Amino acid sequence: MGAGKTTIGRQLAKSLSLPFYDSDKAIEESTGVDIPTIFEFEGEKGFRDREQKMLQQLTQLKGVVMATGGGAILRDENRRLLKENGFIVYLQCSVERILERTRRDNQRPLLNTENPKERIEELFTEREHLYLSSADFIIDTGVMQSKAVVSQILEEYKSANR
Repeated sequence: MGAGKTTIGRQLAKSLSLPFYDSDKAIEESTGVDIPTIFEFEGEKGFRDREQKMLQQLTQLKGVVMATGGGAILRDENRRLLKENGFIVYLQCSVERILERTRRDNQRPLLNTENPKERIEELFTEREHLYLSSADFIIDTGVMQSKAVVSQILEEYKSANR
């Protein structure tokens, strides 16, 4: 969340001349409602169920760049799908930078709380080990310009013979 998945993903897809998919946007398009509405009516579990179904569809596509929501990594099945069907890049970013990037965004249901910084820290604690253990490549997006991030991802991807 706020690490640059969509921005970096779009630029990476353009550099590779591949289509780009954002799993959250694909969920919104398939349901006709935004993510906060899904959370409101179905809760996080309902959203995660929809997310898993979307990842099952998107990971069947070949030759694409995909950005997933930050919580997609929480389910074993999602991690398996991603690992078996792609090159996973963890866009690492500090809590402070994420807070700065998301502070005016009211479309992030998990941050609709009195203390967003505390919530981001909780999410980090819950998820970071999963990001680290799943990633083929890790890069800090909080300190680099997006073009430099894309260049480094491309180098790593090519050296991995993908």
